Amino acid sequence: MSQEQTGGGRIITLDRNSPPMMFNAGDGFHYEKLPEGTRVVYPKDPVPPLEDPNAAIERALLEPLGMEPLHELLYPGMKLTIVFDDVSCPLPPMKPPDNRQLVIEKVLEKASAKGVEDINLIAALGLHRRMTEKELRWALGKKIMSGYYPERLYNYDAEDPEGNTVIGHTERGEEIRISRRAAESDLVVYVNINLVTMNGGHKSVHTGISPYSSIRHHHNAETLSNARSLMDPPNSALHGSVNRMGEILEEQVKVFHIETTLNNEAFPGAFDFLSKPEPEWGPITKANFLANHKATQLMPRAAARKVFQSIVAPHAMTSVQAGATDPVHEETMGHLHHQQVVRVEGQSDVLLLGVPYVGPYNVNSIMNPILVHNYVLGYLFNLYKGKPLVREGGVIIATHPVPNEFDDKAHPSYRLFFEEVLAETTDPHEAERRFEKDYIYDPWYRTLYRNAYAYHGWHPFTTWQWGTHALDHLGGVVFVGGDPYTTSRMGYKRADTIREALAMSEDKVGSSPSITYMHIPPLFLAEVV
Repeated sequence: MSQEQTGGGRIITLDRNSPPMMFNAGDGFHYEKLPEGTRVVYPKDPVPPLEDPNAAIERALLEPLGMEPLHELLYPGMKLTIVFDDVSCPLPPMKPPDNRQLVIEKVLEKASAKGVEDINLIAALGLHRRMTEKELRWALGKKIMSGYYPERLYNYDAEDPEGNTVIGHTERGEEIRISRRAAESDLVVYVNINLVTMNGGHKSVHTGISPYSSIRHHHNAETLSNARSLMDPPNSALHGSVNRMGEILEEQVKVFHIETTLNNEAFPGAFDFLSKPEPEWGPITKANFLANHKATQLMPRAAARKVFQSIVAPHAMTSVQAGATDPVHEETMGHLHHQQVVRVEGQSDVLLLGVPYVGPYNVNSIMNPILVHNYVLGYLFNLYKGKPLVREGGVIIATHPVPNEFDDKAHPSYRLFFEEVLAETTDPHEAERRFEKDYIYDPWYRTLYRNAYAYHGWHPFTTWQWGTHALDHLGGVVFVGGDPYTTSRMGYKRADTIREALAMSEDKVGSSPSITYMHIPPLFLAEVV
């Protein structure tokens, strides 16, 4: 087994004496010895956290980028709206106090000192499900909740006909519609946790507090097929659209961005095997893995899911920057790249991926088959700068059971999409053209989105479309351990082992393919050179 350091990351080439590799497989694990010559790419070690996050926040607000200090923008009688990222990040949820709590407490402190009374706080859902009171309390803390919830702290509602207003249109006809409360405010403060390079910047407002009539311009099959990669904004058509919207929005609405980043310390000690390279496993780490592996094999999937969903991450803040959108986000991207970018030499014929138990759309819920598709082909495939880890026409082999399970409370339209739409077509463009409007305007789905804790009826379309670029690029996808029915319905193959999946892929990659295992979590960004 040979090892090299590259751009701060770690790359191991396996030989015949190398240990088996651990793969995430949803609410369980896959453990298999890989072929000799397989390249295993690990993330960087965690970046040291800020010594004093509160002092760093104070400094960012006093010395913002491209704008006046926050306290100079605040005055009595003004209308202030604070918008913050929803439950989809960070993953796993971080140990309190959350970055959002620390930042918003400081903003409210300054607003109080300036005599500002008209303050609303909005969870930026876009078309995601509403946050529960418990989730809001976890993210914001007791003090903020007791002072503002529920009258002045609430979830964004994309379906409120009076609650959203048009700001204008781009030169390409893209409608810019956002929360009326935000649009009519003297100042909007947007508070981010930037877990991945796709998020933040202009994307925050134009997905977080925008309805379908705006989101449709950048979340559609055509745009997403030209997002190369979603995690590399300069090469993403999605980001091109939200940037055009942002330029017009900020001519009329003053937005003060506060973006924070985290290190990749994603798991507590009992689950350290999830982020520690296998050759470094000592007796305790190996025992922890074997105990968890055996337990998740024996217990019902729902019980295993509950165990995993209870994990709280020891993430720590690594940066905070405030001020105008573009200079703030440029600084944020620098910090994200410092933690996440790993340089890798050359593409491979086959990319191996373990699929974690939680993604942005199944927090405290089930990762149904469409969300598995979204995670593998939308998120994990796109974790690159420049070009993918897998060559054009290559194969992705992912470990996940892809169970035929749906959470009808959180994802009410997903089951029907799976049974109705995918039975007719797996092509994202055709699905959008033939079926999308029925789901967008369905009154029951709209009611559930507004009054329960349900994703919008349209949501399965965008999570399916998220894989458009990958589907255009790849020659095949195989799920190890995948359910025969669900994988077939989505147009994929399944196998019992990785070696079996490799044999099934010989028609695409030959009998001696180059293989790369992207060993996640924690998440990292591959820069292929």
